[in-house]
Amino acid sequence: MNSNDAEALEVWCEHVAVPASETHDLLRELQSGGLHCYPADATSRGAGILFFRRNDDELRARLRERNRGGMERVLAVVSEPLPGGVGWELLDAGAADIVPLENPRVTAAAILARFRRWDAVDRVIESAVVGGNLIGENAVWRTLLRRVVDVAKFSGMSMVIQGESGTGKELIARLIHTLDAREDKQKLIVLDCTTVVPELSGSEFFGHERGAYTGAVAARDGAFALADRGTLFLDEVGELPLRLQAELLRAVQEGTYKRVGGNTWQRTKFRLVCATHRDIEKEAEAGRFRRDFYYRIAAWTCTLPPLRERRDDIPALAAHFLQLQFKHRAVPAIDSAVVDLLLSREYPGNVRDLQHLIERIAYRHAGDGPITLGDIPEEERPRTQGQRSTWAAGELFERGARLSLLGGLGLKEIVNAAGDASVRLALDLEKGNVGRAAARLGITDRGLQKRRASWRVKDVVR
Repeated sequence: MNSNDAEALEVWCEHVAVPASETHDLLRELQSGGLHCYPADATSRGAGILFFRRNDDELRARLRERNRGGMERVLAVVSEPLPGGVGWELLDAGAADIVPLENPRVTAAAILARFRRWDAVDRVIESAVVGGNLIGENAVWRTLLRRVVDVAKFSGMSMVIQGESGTGKELIARLIHTLDAREDKQKLIVLDCTTVVPELSGSEFFGHERGAYTGAVAARDGAFALADRGTLFLDEVGELPLRLQAELLRAVQEGTYKRVGGNTWQRTKFRLVCATHRDIEKEAEAGRFRRDFYYRIAAWTCTLPPLRERRDDIPALAAHFLQLQFKHRAVPAIDSAVVDLLLSREYPGNVRDLQHLIERIAYRHAGDGPITLGDIPEEERPRTQGQRSTWAAGELFERGARLSLLGGLGLKEIVNAAGDASVRLALDLEKGNVGRAAARLGITDRGLQKRRASWRVKDVVR
């Protein structure tokens, strides 16, 4: 989507086995509603509409190509009823949604509503609120952020954020609070459940009256009172003992509680956001987490990807963390050999692990030149002579090849699949610029274009 005006949006449109005359009235309605559709070509990027009549190989190939691995939203508009189950196939192929082509005015309203919502979400993704804190262009990461923004901005649901340590759970929780649209929204209250002492848990959550227990020399508000009309973020909620989960269940459900040592029911209303490194649905199935409490707090759940699943974001993340370290002078560039090392390294602590490594590198750096291999701390350097620095030749590539072999693919198929994936990645990294992508791959522009043309042939043959 390409617009600076929320009321005037621009998207591409493409007809697959549907005459343009069938969509003339609909396109006119869309135009009058503020959505301009321009004919798609091979270079068209961004959000768009695919008009089609039936589900076939050509349509699914177009969806996969236009979707760009989940980076772009493609609305599929069908002119004839779909057989049962076909809609799921189209969603799997890359359609963001499917709308039937019926009365032009009704269909236009449905299309406009979707693109306006998607545009509102993407404006947030592109804003400093997200871009300055949650770095990354990886398709999985961007898709997740879109879902988070959508739920945070357009609902008041309680949410559970799952993910390994260091993947950014607290940053996501803070984003949810920031985007919450309540007009009377109050503060974000953070409570780390790993620090709650069982004997004092009642006071931590509900507060206490003066003299409620030895040492309670004054009345104190707990997290439930402090979070009233705001957001309560329970970090590592999976560590709460079952007894305490039972105590919290009613308070969360009813919005009422009593202070320790008190007799008066207090009322509170807040948005609840929880985070955990555990899969608490499995924990509930195993009896280690209360099912009723899980269903109460998890109206919506998301799982943050570990850094090993978004390695293409490492250079951008490293540059961001360097910028934080060089606030008062020019940020140095990063030598390509250092980038290779950053890409090849494992990060048990995920993004936080990478941040700490960049901090150690920045501390060692002297002068105004680029970050070089000498800035890498000794304990982070390769231990074997001649170790290849490119991550693609390392463990992840071997893991992919192993899975391909186990899946019955031969060498030729694996090589072709790796080549196609590399071309798609290079085009994504160069924002669709064929010349720069070809240079990155070390092939000619014509060679890259021929490879792209072959994809469509393969899909049609299948």
